[in-house]
Amino acid sequence: MKPLAIEVFTCRSDNYGVLVHDPESGLTAAIDAPEEGPIVAAAERRGWRLTHIFTTHHHIDHVEANLALKERYGCEIIGPVNEAVAIPGIDRTVADGDEFLFGEHPVRVFETPGHTAGHICYHFPEDKILFAADTLFALGCGRLFERTAADMWHSLQKLAVLPDETAVYFGHEYTQSNARFALSIDAGNEALQRRARQIDELLAEGRFTIPTMIGLEKETNPFMRPADPAIRRHLVMEGATNEEVFAEIRKRKDNFK
Repeated sequence: MKPLAIEVFTCRSDNYGVLVHDPESGLTAAIDAPEEGPIVAAAERRGWRLTHIFTTHHHIDHVEANLALKERYGCEIIGPVNEAVAIPGIDRTVADGDEFLFGEHPVRVFETPGHTAGHICYHFPEDKILFAADTLFALGCGRLFERTAADMWHSLQKLAVLPDETAVYFGHEYTQSNARFALSIDAGNEALQRRARQIDELLAEGRFTIPTMIGLEKETNPFMRPADPAIRRHLVMEGATNEEVFAEIRKRKDNFK
């Protein structure tokens, strides 16, 4: 089985667009559809024809181009069953634990509520790739618009058990601001310090910070590490549960300048 080809590009003000292409079957999927023009340009640049849209959640900056792309390509739109009524043009719904094939590549669905009530992630286990959209960012996680901190913490725990070498493609370029926040509560983390410097260098060179890796997030992302003693001491929450520490970290990030 030939490896998947992945094209990453920018959309809107800070969205990442991603195309996934299977060279054996010729299938090409957009992970969400933030903006028609950049998606079409990326497909044409690579000589790919869009066959699918894998929708992660209903927010407009992830579905706005659904109908335009469906009209242009006749692509199939797959999305979360719990948000189906809010996803334009949806053809097929998937739920937590569902599996399907993209060509010969298995895809597993994780339901990860928190950012929205029905958010899902797409995991390609044999390719060690996760499309996490607005659940897990590099050094961050999504804001809690429709579900609780407890829900999001449970969602992140689902992702944390994936192999460390799993590549994570996320929905927005927030990495530099996420690094500043992470350092504000975990200043002594040497791996985080190194990563923050690398992020600054990448962005200064006009390069992307995507993908990240599950193992790297477990080392440096405070939202994945509420059990860390240094973070707990900083927050004066040594006796709190992981869920309570996570909720406090999310609250502080919401108010971080």
